[in-house]
Amino acid sequence: MSDRDYYDTLGVGRNASDDEIKGAFRKLARQYHPDVNKDAGAEEKFKEINEAYGALSDADKRARYDRFGKAGLGGAGGFHDYTADFGDIFEDLFRGFGFSTGGGRSRRSPRRGRDMQMQVTLTFEESVFGVEKEIEFTRDETCSHCGGNGAEPGTSPVKCATCHGQGEVRTVRQTFLGQMVQSSTCPTCNGRGETISTPCKTCRGGGLERKKVKKKVQIPAGVDVGTQIRLTGEGSPGENGGPNGSVYLVLDVKPHKFFKRRENDILLNLDINVAQAVLGAEIHVPTIDGDEKLKIPAGTQPGKVFHLRGKGVPFVRRNGRGDQLVLVNVAVPTKLTKEQRELFEKLAESLGTTVKPQEKGFLDWLGETFGGG
Repeated sequence: MSDRDYYDTLGVGRNASDDEIKGAFRKLARQYHPDVNKDAGAEEKFKEINEAYGALSDADKRARYDRFGKAGLGGAGGFHDYTADFGDIFEDLFRGFGFSTGGGRSRRSPRRGRDMQMQVTLTFEESVFGVEKEIEFTRDETCSHCGGNGAEPGTSPVKCATCHGQGEVRTVRQTFLGQMVQSSTCPTCNGRGETISTPCKTCRGGGLERKKVKKKVQIPAGVDVGTQIRLTGEGSPGENGGPNGSVYLVLDVKPHKFFKRRENDILLNLDINVAQAVLGAEIHVPTIDGDEKLKIPAGTQPGKVFHLRGKGVPFVRRNGRGDQLVLVNVAVPTKLTKEQRELFEKLAESLGTTVKPQEKGFLDWLGETFGGG
């Protein structure tokens, strides 16, 4: 066997996790398996990969190998020493190659139906308070004409003579690992296990028909963009008695004219005039629940944030709501009447022309106000 380092053989680092080692082995084993790769040396390469995986997949062997090298494993070891614990790995690998070890699931076993996904768009208010929405989608349903067996009423499917109802045909091959069974879809019945002499006129033998479905769905309060709601059992029908799939609703939310959302808080930019900022005022502020009174203290500075407790978005998994954060901007007038200009000139004369540098800049303020975003 090769003296190459086991980690190099699998192409992983010495700090690789168990999952990384297992994933590397699966990838290489698929590449070099002799029943797939007919190149010269593929079998030896496959044995080398298995030897490395056998040592590194066992915690005790890996620890001894890390400390003492191959000598810690009692010599170089051999392929036959390590394959005993590979049952789940090989079963998965050979199923990918089209092989079975005899314990695989039959093609006639129950299978879960296909899942579906659709987008549902909400208004900002609907996302906050919740809403009952009627959705419409198209899905496969069991054919109402034939009951799902694919045969025209008055006739019946019969067991496939080729696969005897199994949906697959198997051939036995002898490999260096032992006897392997290659499975493939039955060419006569295409995996159904049955043949239909007179197909249903509605579904043409498929057993399914497309139908439009309308459902009323309760959207909970507090959902956001990207929230998924699962409608269990509303997807496509299962096969061979398996359960139906599910429908996943992916939510989108239309932007609001004034409000923005940050987690469970609602943000609102609000302009006040210079007089309100200097003298103080009591104003009405729009919230998602309606107008609320807000007292602006005298001397309020631009960028001041006021909290309206409990006026935000409800929490989905617990009681309570976030807050509404009102960010105050002082609107500087761009046009003045003659009287207003005279008043500002008098104010400017009384305030003087001295300016004061700020210790903190805009970015500092932004970080303190919104946590850096």
